[in-house]
Amino acid sequence: MPKKIASWLAAGMIGTAVLSGCSTDNSEKNGSSGQEAAVQVSEDFNPRGQILALSCASCHGTDGKSSGIMPSFYGKSQVYLENALKQFKNDERYSTVMGRHAKGYTDEEIKLIAEYFGWACQQTTN
Repeated sequence: MPKKIASWLAAGMIGTAVLSGCSTDNSEKNGSSGQEAAVQVSEDFNPRGQILALSCASCHGTDGKSSGIMPSFYGKSQVYLENALKQFKNDERYSTVMGRHAKGYTDEEIKLIAEYFGWACQQTTN
């Protein structure tokens, strides 16, 4: 059990480092310290969704803005993202790779990923 906890903690720290570009630091705007901003961020979304989103970020960008040939989904709503992932998972939407990725997630995990990217995009536009 301690190994499992250590793995989750390591994944969380890596996820925070990799995806830190998704959230905006409003500490200068509202006069709060960086620590307070980090605490606020962690209360706004489930950190498990952020960890699960790491696999998406490698192709689609940390906030859904792809820098290459992969489609971007920046600005799409949580509902859109969740529905699209479920369609890929159920072979209701054509894909070359996404169906295989989506089949690896439970519906709850898909919801968490969609919530995270919906939240991340909302933060970068605010």
